Amino acid sequence: MIEHMDIWTAIDRLATAHGLSASGLAKRAGLDPTSFNPSKRTAPGGKLRWPTTESISKILAATNTGFSNFVALVERGDLAPSSPSELAKAGKGGRRSVPLLGFAEAGDKGYFDDSGFPVGHGWDQIQIPSLADPHAYALQVSGNSMEPVYRAKDILIISPKEEVRKGDRIVFKTEAGEVMAKEVVKKTASRLDVRSLNPTHGERSFGMKDITWIAKVVWVSQ
Repeated sequence: MIEHMDIWTAIDRLATAHGLSASGLAKRAGLDPTSFNPSKRTAPGGKLRWPTTESISKILAATNTGFSNFVALVERGDLAPSSPSELAKAGKGGRRSVPLLGFAEAGDKGYFDDSGFPVGHGWDQIQIPSLADPHAYALQVSGNSMEPVYRAKDILIISPKEEVRKGDRIVFKTEAGEVMAKEVVKKTASRLDVRSLNPTHGERSFGMKDITWIAKVVWVSQ
């Protein structure tokens, strides 16, 4: 059975395989650039929104992708092709490469788009077990500000797609350019309350309007 997120994830994977964000893929296909934004995938009342067959047809034509390859992207939850040539290998699983950036550089401009997806140049690459999120990336910890939970040289695997809930460990960037790793105490539509991973630091609260992006820590290499 094909689930709602299976289709959206396949669209994200297709974009990644062609070096595009979801917005970039929509634009290349002649669609509104916001057509595939995460905010468009669920209605305000919680009702699931599905991409239209017309929009799927347009992105396949724009990327010269066969329908069978797109179906393979739908059916495999553990593979994210990183180039058009890898679309032919979409039936195979295993490990995959993800972008790696030092935590200290994560606040610099040019490494993330407005949704917190990795873009631009200057990223290294590392191999990790396959994840469903084609936009997953890695940040390497520097310094001791996150001890004892995370230590210098630990690698955090980050998923911009995963829903964030109370108790999750997250990385987020503020409008002021700060990038922090914290634990969620409470998250509402207007505010984010977090606690530090280092017990010597207290809890903090942020207005959602002051946060550029939030992503969930889904795996740690220590």
